[in-house]
Formats: sequence, structure tokens, C-alpha cells
Amino acid sequence: MRVLLIALMLGSATLGGASVAVAAAPVSVGIPSGAYDVDITHASITMRWNHFGLSHYPARLTKFTSTITLDAADLSRSSVTVTADANSVKTEFPYPDKVDFDSEIGGSDKFLDGKAHPVIKFVSTGLTVTSQTTGKLTGNLTLRGVTKPITLDAKLNGVMAMHPMAKVPVLGISATGVIKRSDFGMDYGLAFVGDDVELQIEAEYRKAQ
Repeated sequence: MRVLLIALMLGSATLGGASVAVAAAPVSVGIPSGAYDVDITHASITMRWNHFGLSHYPARLTKFTSTITLDAADLSRSSVTVTADANSVKTEFPYPDKVDFDSEIGGSDKFLDGKAHPVIKFVSTGLTVTSQTTGKLTGNLTLRGVTKPITLDAKLNGVMAMHPMAKVPVLGISATGVIKRSDFGMDYGLAFVGDDVELQIEAEYRKAQ
């Protein structure tokens, strides 16, 4: 019996010489279930891509909304949506009076094509919990009018049952992933600008009122 209990905790058991998978207990958190909206003052979406093999150039999307529908008793049944404005790109290009590089990346059909397709959207399709604080978040990303499945490595950084300033429950997450821009029709400059685009998301969410 003791061996079986340990096996249940580890997620597998051996019965009659055969290994049998056992479902792990759902991961829960100590805040209420329901909708949580992103706190835009404590959130960022950053992109990075290789430039001539010399650096990883960063840019941010500065206008976006996001909602987590939290199942506090079973995180794997939670979901998230993100909607961003492709034209809200912000880089650190130092000569905006010479070249509007932000508009070039966000609006041009060479890159995000925000003039024709201003909406970037991510809708989760599943969350595989890998530990008490980590998981694989799958979903559909729509970019330049093309929808492709992607996977993000997500981490629950922490929760607060009552934020001392906001006076509502909050949670904080980080997520990272890589997409290929050519999958979304961005073939321009592949000889010198990398195909892989690294994504890094940092966000705090407040319980919707």
C-alpha cells in the first residue's frame, strides 16, 4: 500500500508487472476563479530577432489587452486571450527624425503589416501543467491574417489573495516562446535578419470587477 501511495504521488504505478500511468492531482492556487484582466502598467510583450548574426534586436508591442479565465482548483482548465495592436511597435532606434523605424516594423508589409492587418491575437487551446508553477501553454496565434499554433513556456510567478494597493486578488506570470516569422508570410531579409522571433511576456493580472 505504501508503494502504491508513493507511485500515485509520482504519477505512475506498477500493477502485475505492468507500468500504469496515474493522473496527477490538479494544481490549484489560493485565489478565486474567474476573469483576470491584465494590469497594463505592469506588463510587456517583447520580441527579439537575430541581426546579421551579431545581436538580438528588441522591440515591444505597447498596446494590448489580455484576460485570463482562471480555474483556481485546476490550473490546467484555465485559458488566456491576448489582443495586440501591430502598429504599436516601440524600438530603441535613436534617429526617429531620419527613419520612423517603429512604423516600418509595425506597419510595413515587410514585417508585421499592421496597416493591412492591425490585430495580433493569441487564443489559448490548452495548458499542460508541468509543476506547481510551470506549464506548456498552447494556442493559436493570428498575425498578418495568418493563424498558426504555437507553444509558450509559462511560469506562474506568484499570487496575492489581496493586493495591498489594488485591493483585489492578483497573479503574475512570465511566458517565453519562439515563432518563425516566415510561417506568417514575413520572408523579407531572411539572409540577414533571423527567421526565429523570440517572445517574452511579463504580466500581472487583476481580478475583474
